[in-house]
Amino acid sequence: MADTLEESEPLLSRARGGSGRDCPRGVLTCSSVQESPGAAARRDLCLDQAVVLIEDAIQYRSINHRMDARSLWLYRWYYSSSSQWILSFTIFLILALAFVETPSSLTRTSDVRYRPAPWEPPCGLTEGVEALCLLVFVADVSVKSYLIGWAQFRRNPWLLAYLVVLVASLLDWTVSLSLVCQEPLRVRRLLRPFFLMQNSSMMKKTLKCIRRSLPEMASVGLLLAVHLCLFTVFGMLLFTGEKDAGQDRERLTYFFNLPEALTTLLVLLTTANNPDVMIPVYSRNRAYAIFFIAFTLIGSLFLMNLMTAIIYNQFRGYLMMSLQTSLLRRRLGTRAAYEVLSSVTAEGEAHPKRLGVKPEDFLQVLQKVQLDSDHKQAITEKLHSRGDGLLSTDEFQKLFYEFDKRVIKEHPPRPEYQSPFLRSTQFLFGHHYFDYLGNLMALGNLVTICVFLVLDAHVLPKDRDDFVLGILNCIFILYYLLEMLLKVFSLGLQGYLSYSSNVFDGLLTIVLLVLEISTLAEYGFPHRGWKPATLGLLSLWDMTRLVNVLIVFRFLRIIPSMQLMSLVASTILDLIKNMRAFGGILVVIYYVFAIIGISLFQGVIVAPRNSSLASVNGSAPCGSFEQLEYWPNNFDDFAAALVTLWDVMIVNNWQVFLDAFRRYAGPTSFTSGTAAATCSPSRRSWRTPLR
Repeated sequence: MADTLEESEPLLSRARGGSGRDCPRGVLTCSSVQESPGAAARRDLCLDQAVVLIEDAIQYRSINHRMDARSLWLYRWYYSSSSQWILSFTIFLILALAFVETPSSLTRTSDVRYRPAPWEPPCGLTEGVEALCLLVFVADVSVKSYLIGWAQFRRNPWLLAYLVVLVASLLDWTVSLSLVCQEPLRVRRLLRPFFLMQNSSMMKKTLKCIRRSLPEMASVGLLLAVHLCLFTVFGMLLFTGEKDAGQDRERLTYFFNLPEALTTLLVLLTTANNPDVMIPVYSRNRAYAIFFIAFTLIGSLFLMNLMTAIIYNQFRGYLMMSLQTSLLRRRLGTRAAYEVLSSVTAEGEAHPKRLGVKPEDFLQVLQKVQLDSDHKQAITEKLHSRGDGLLSTDEFQKLFYEFDKRVIKEHPPRPEYQSPFLRSTQFLFGHHYFDYLGNLMALGNLVTICVFLVLDAHVLPKDRDDFVLGILNCIFILYYLLEMLLKVFSLGLQGYLSYSSNVFDGLLTIVLLVLEISTLAEYGFPHRGWKPATLGLLSLWDMTRLVNVLIVFRFLRIIPSMQLMSLVASTILDLIKNMRAFGGILVVIYYVFAIIGISLFQGVIVAPRNSSLASVNGSAPCGSFEQLEYWPNNFDDFAAALVTLWDVMIVNNWQVFLDAFRRYAGPTSFTSGTAAATCSPSRRSWRTPLR
């Protein structure tokens, strides 16, 4: 909640408590509590304080908050899983309103040629949901401001901005209702991503790192601008020949005027129109290739990579600082908890010499801490492994090292059978070689599907005979069911469910079995010429496709069995978890640009008068927006805007979008298109000139 520098204040002092009733300034004792004169009440308060401080240390939270009994209860309730889930769901809900609000995204397609009139919510429906979300945010900022105190609230720029955004959103919401939802622009839609950033500490750190990187990024950006401008001037001077037809074609197509030349080289900076841009002059004189090669080497391969290196270097340094800050917060929280617990004795009086913490007091506190049972058990076992006596500061701190260790769960013991035959069967089907056999069968099933896909590639679905494939699928699914039952027999139900791969395998097996039984009940057993008419929701071919998709998906079960593949998969999963903050920043950027795009370009892409316009009739220029049939890419609703921004960010044919929106809406689309496209390192080519 606050910066690390603020944690240099005395722990649990009046500045932290706000009212000054918690503990005397700089003294970690609870004997001065006025509201609970009894020794038992003082002891309970100290234990509750220790619980909250330990939870702060676990979650790397600041300890700048009130520590009286009422505030402690409110603080724990606020950071409970249910309260945080409600807050997270509220953020998701207010962001998801953009899909339902006018213009609504509730249509089957975004293609302007085929899109029907969308359902538009009545005025007050989405506004009512939004009002509930804003009330939750008002309660959120109120609780935070109370818990940390007004002094800390004024020094926290994020909370101040939170308050300003809420006030602006409520004012804009009031204006919307007063105009009966007919206002031309809703400013509060641009402010909604702030609620997502404000609730994520990692996103705040990422933004802070980006802000620190801006000066160095600006210097490289200035070099890019100079590089772009110089080569633009060089290009306009080079390609102005009067006699050379290649130069004249280059000039008319790409360097007709300064904005056209600047746009051409900006697209070339992303390599989207390479080598098309140099073909007209290169076909006449190969020496002109030096100009384009030099531009690409300096701009794309040097300056753009230099920008990436600067960002990487800044984030690496800031990551180390962030880890140090988190470690400091954990040490402050655990040390504060130690000081509180060391002042407690069995009779509820302050310990005169503060020699340490009693193990039974720590265990009592540990039971109240919101922590998973595995870490609690590990800490308890480590505490019991030491001798009797009070815990010193070092011993208390070392107990919390268990939080940083990955707990390896032990699988339940296998069932014990009395019969020798059952024990032999259990050993046989519980061996890892049985897993290899299952992987081999899954591979065989996948191969059969691939073979039939190749053989039936030129056969229409209505003419296919799925007799053989249907029989093979039945056999394989029966084997999967038998494999699952034998594993449950060998490992026991709890042991079987303790493996995530078995849960994945068993769930898909049950779904496949249900689909196969449904297929047999609807269409009968497979036979020659098995092509019945459609019954129910899905045809036989659709049912077969769905079964085959699940079978292919089930083949992922081989990943845990292969060590290298399992290592790569776990690394990718860890990378995804660690990239959540960057994913959140990307969501914010997409959200803001989508709202801006809707405000600027909604309705500018209109359907052609002849909906049957095709590329073969030659009425549209080759490679243009119309000839490529990019009609679904527009800003007519929020979902379509997100997909359009994704296509622009990939920078493959992003100049087609730029040219189309410039023709339909005017040159204002240039800024929005380049802002998303120049950040992508894609190296794909484009085959069509801008004009």
